[in-house]
Amino acid sequence: MSRSRPVRYALFAALLYLTFCTIAGIYLADGTLHPARRPLTVEENITVQNIAKELNTSVVDASISTPDAVTLRAWLIVPRHSNNNAVLLLHGLADNRLGMTGYAQLLLAHGYTVLLPDARAHGASGGDLATYGLIERNDIHQWVDFLDSLGPQIHPHCIFGFGESMGAAELLQSLGTQPHFCAVAAESPFANFREIAYDRMGQPFHTGPWLGRTLLRPLVEVAFLRARWKYGLEMKNVAPDETALHSTIPILLIHGQIDSNIPVRHSRLIHAKCPRTQLWEVPNADHCGAISVAPKDFESRLLQWFEAPKEAAPAPALGPVG
Repeated sequence: MSRSRPVRYALFAALLYLTFCTIAGIYLADGTLHPARRPLTVEENITVQNIAKELNTSVVDASISTPDAVTLRAWLIVPRHSNNNAVLLLHGLADNRLGMTGYAQLLLAHGYTVLLPDARAHGASGGDLATYGLIERNDIHQWVDFLDSLGPQIHPHCIFGFGESMGAAELLQSLGTQPHFCAVAAESPFANFREIAYDRMGQPFHTGPWLGRTLLRPLVEVAFLRARWKYGLEMKNVAPDETALHSTIPILLIHGQIDSNIPVRHSRLIHAKCPRTQLWEVPNADHCGAISVAPKDFESRLLQWFEAPKEAAPAPALGPVG
């Protein structure tokens, strides 16, 4: 009897562990695919109208309808003195298009037309699920086609892309089918969904990806299975590093060295897999913080990247860049 008691305790503990991983994995999948929505308020609309007014231009509401009958909405802003190029600006998770207005101001001042969409399941756009690029890559293609179809007075010579966080990862995934981008810049992207899932498991305990790869690995696997069985989504195919590898479009990676949300190792993984990318690691910058920590450097690097889109320069070393 005394020998069987530890065995029973061990079996009970294993059952509790598997039960916990199963329940937590289900909640993790459902919560990840249904992020909190930040509605676009009247005050935010007034804010962007005022920004455009200061630049002596105006904001035009734009929308597209996707093949799965989702209406996506955006702001289109054309500068008074255009350089005949346009930039698609993609926001991060649980944000909306207003989060990209700082970048829009910078680009408008240099003559770029800007398009700021709300991602599906975000802001004023329709859709119930955020799929982190599985479906959004096609939405991006449609927005590029929208820009490409503008009238002769607006039609851009070059279309560029800039995204941050989730938007950066979705932008990179859109390159898999070669949309008409001349060049793109991605700030704080994740390398692939499995690696960011490992990080998320360890972040509350400050263990990095180790905990997700080991003790909480079953939880991650249940979440991936839940996404597949309930929603028909193969989250293992969310892989910006793979699409970057097979794309010929010039890619600039920007990542804060102290990013506490998506660690800099993700851009390093993308760059290691695809060395022709350029990687700018920003000292003392947290998540999507390059424009705040190094505004002049950010502006010059981004504009230089967009001004020379045809051939990317050799990628620099991974160490700090001023």
